[in-house]
Amino acid sequence: MAELPLARDFPAADKASWKALVEKALRGAPFASLESKSYDGIAVEPLYGPAKDAALVPGRAPGTPWEVMQRIEIGDGGLANTQILEDLNNGASSLSLVFQGSVGDYGYAPMPADGLLKRMLEGVHLEWGVPIELQLGPLCKDAGMMLAHLVQQRGIAPKDVNIRFGFDPIGVLAVNGWNNVVWPDMAPGLRPPRVGAEEPSFAGPFAVADGRPIHAAGGSEAQELAFALSTALAYLRALEAGGMPLDEARRLIFFRLAADQNQLLTIAKFRSLRKLWSRVEEACGLDAEPAFVAAETAWRMMTKRDPHGNIVRGTIAAFAAAIGGANAVTVLPFSAALGLPDAFARRVARNTQTILIEESNLHRVADPAAASGAIEALTDELCTAAWALFQEIDNTGGPAEALRAGLIQREVAKVREQRETAAARRKDSLVGTSDFPDLAEAPVMVLEAAPSLACDTPSEQTAEPLRPMRLAEPFEALRDRSDAYLAEHGTRPKIYLACLGKAADFNARASFAKSLFEAGGIAAVSPEGAQSLDDVVQGFETSLAKLVCLCSSDKVYASEGAQAVRALKDVGAEHIYLAGETTGDLEAELKAAGVEAFVFAGGNILAMLNDAHATLGLKGNDT
Repeated sequence: MAELPLARDFPAADKASWKALVEKALRGAPFASLESKSYDGIAVEPLYGPAKDAALVPGRAPGTPWEVMQRIEIGDGGLANTQILEDLNNGASSLSLVFQGSVGDYGYAPMPADGLLKRMLEGVHLEWGVPIELQLGPLCKDAGMMLAHLVQQRGIAPKDVNIRFGFDPIGVLAVNGWNNVVWPDMAPGLRPPRVGAEEPSFAGPFAVADGRPIHAAGGSEAQELAFALSTALAYLRALEAGGMPLDEARRLIFFRLAADQNQLLTIAKFRSLRKLWSRVEEACGLDAEPAFVAAETAWRMMTKRDPHGNIVRGTIAAFAAAIGGANAVTVLPFSAALGLPDAFARRVARNTQTILIEESNLHRVADPAAASGAIEALTDELCTAAWALFQEIDNTGGPAEALRAGLIQREVAKVREQRETAAARRKDSLVGTSDFPDLAEAPVMVLEAAPSLACDTPSEQTAEPLRPMRLAEPFEALRDRSDAYLAEHGTRPKIYLACLGKAADFNARASFAKSLFEAGGIAAVSPEGAQSLDDVVQGFETSLAKLVCLCSSDKVYASEGAQAVRALKDVGAEHIYLAGETTGDLEAELKAAGVEAFVFAGGNILAMLNDAHATLGLKGNDT
């Protein structure tokens, strides 16, 4: 068949021509308006050319799929065993056992016990090399030994199992503010557990450098990388101080990072980690070897409202981690923020990855982001930013000392505040929560399980803990108040959208206002069709609402806006908003008529919604 030379009928593309078209479309706006910046201050350009002289970043073996890993975080051994067998028989290839107080404990993880581990892993053929990964808390250091004893009891040779023991005293210190490890004596805990008098021969790895404490607390990509890198170096030094050669010690350490819905930065972050660790290895006089890197989709992006939206977020994050070269990926089930996920949510989490492997074949290409101008640029910028912070942490004495001194917490807090502000202004959109909410959404089922009882902590913490957060929580608190009001009164608090003029005048702003107020649980009541001033006043009286938002065009605001506001005030409107941003004399005229607030894109929506709740007399436990 002859090739169809479709491109020959079009003029050759070049950057100058593209930029000319862009400038025409911008209509005088600066070209820089198309650029964005990450929370590390890294510029993200609208267009990149191919990267020159780019090299593959070694990660997974080419053509090898990553491990589809499922979290197990339930204290009922029988139910946990049912989950494990169902997961392994239906697409999962590895397990992450999450215990209380660990970095990945989001409220339900149990304390380990010999009987619990034995019951959980009944029917699991450890001798077949099913990968098991442990997530341990400050009081869970014996879990590794318990698992080692279980292997011994089954008569399995340690060399035949695939266990990542996951000791992480620095990560535990970060999320809890304390741990029970005496730092100079840490090295034995990072080594293979000894079973009986025989020399252990578990392959490991045994220590994990986990960046999730930074990510879950709101930190930036470079901060997460710097923390994980400095943690790995601290473990490497501890093992060397304990008498282990560096070449052997580095193979006892693996990494774990969060993957979120920022696809480009997540890909770049995973590639950056490998390049950074290679630099550390080379500085130690070692030939670089690809480290094992696990990924878990991010806790901070999860939502309780419209939780099915988490499926999309989880898919993007898993895709990005896989493209970035992760060796194992855990997708948080879409209902994880609501409680312990049921079988359906776990199935969706498994199938998300199965489709990416079996149908999309993402694993078939080694480092598919190599030579991408955008990804290579972001990777290099992240490496530079992370290395600078890594050096600062190292100069402080390492991550443990930096945590005790509050250096890491202060840096993370700065970024967390920026993220919270961006979420409050809907610059960082949470679809289904801060944008496009559904007040009539159906409830999602989770398992009936109570959160774990908090473990005993010392009276004095040695470091300020990095508390995990979800960006959706402030909006969810508003919705919770609305739900409580609905339960008590049989109707939601509401606002009347006073749509003045023709549909073309108010449609866009009315849609904006509806999404905005319903993000706070305030139901928007709006009319249909063209509305005269008399229609607007009558509609408000019929609605029985206390709040009003006037919606129309700037032209109608100029001719009838002030009159409409006064008329609505005369018939009892307690608080009047106006959809749009006005300036000068018109703004002054509208305020004088009775407009209390203007709602527009980029404003602090969260603060405005809290004020609306206060006007309505809504209160909650969050206030």
